[in-house]
Amino acid sequence: MKSLRSITTVDTLSKNDFLTRFKRPEMPVKFEHLTDDWPARKKWSINYFKDVAGDRIVPLYDSQPSKNRKHQHAPAAQMPLTDYLDRLQAGENDLRLFFYNILQEVPELTQDFDYPDIGLPFFRKLPVLFMGGTGAKVQMHYDIDLADIFLCHFGGKKKVMLFPPDQTPLMYKVPFSFSSLFDVNYRTPDLEKYPALQYLEGYETDLNHGDILYIPPGWWHYIEYEELSFSMALRAFPRRPKNLATMLKNLLWTRSIEGLMRKTVGQAWNDRNEKRAVQNTHRYLAKKGLR
Repeated sequence: MKSLRSITTVDTLSKNDFLTRFKRPEMPVKFEHLTDDWPARKKWSINYFKDVAGDRIVPLYDSQPSKNRKHQHAPAAQMPLTDYLDRLQAGENDLRLFFYNILQEVPELTQDFDYPDIGLPFFRKLPVLFMGGTGAKVQMHYDIDLADIFLCHFGGKKKVMLFPPDQTPLMYKVPFSFSSLFDVNYRTPDLEKYPALQYLEGYETDLNHGDILYIPPGWWHYIEYEELSFSMALRAFPRRPKNLATMLKNLLWTRSIEGLMRKTVGQAWNDRNEKRAVQNTHRYLAKKGLR
């Protein structure tokens, strides 16, 4: 890659400073002490989750791409949370808990955190939880709703790589999807097969227990669990007309077409889109005189 810069790290920020320095220019920032007074910072652990929600049946997702007519968001397994946490402690690193609505499923957990007074209109009905084991990875993607995201991290260390929306032409984006090609390795890229990656410019950081990472709307992110850990995402949906219109298009049109075509056409639809991801990216390189 051309460059990976460190994300700016602060202890905390006033509302005006955050809006001026990061929200308005849409730049990421990591807060190290914004959660200092949250009960979650002391309480959230494997044993605590077992005590509070161990009997809940949770949907789990693996790292394999969806094939044939399988819906891309279909869970790979379901089991009680206690059993899943036991598996994580035993070394499981493929199955992940993804976008689990703790307000709806485990309302007790919402007493353990606050919504930061940072100038964002957080959608308070959708705090969502993610979990993964040592070595788990999350495919490069951006969020369909173009939300401002506060990723609140607990447990062991996690690495996050971010790329702004203007890098999309270089990302091998799969048409009718919000992710990059599955087999693109952003940590050790194969530049012969995927030459566009050498021109990418992005950011990276480590997240430790209690850190919060602000991810601006539409930013690509790739996540590596260096240790068993869990994160909660607080979201503020778009207010700018352009982002709001794109969100509605993504939700009502793009996702619907993808689901319908995957269901009716099957693997041929997937193969077509993966082929076009490469063609579109390499066509962009040629247009820019880079290939």
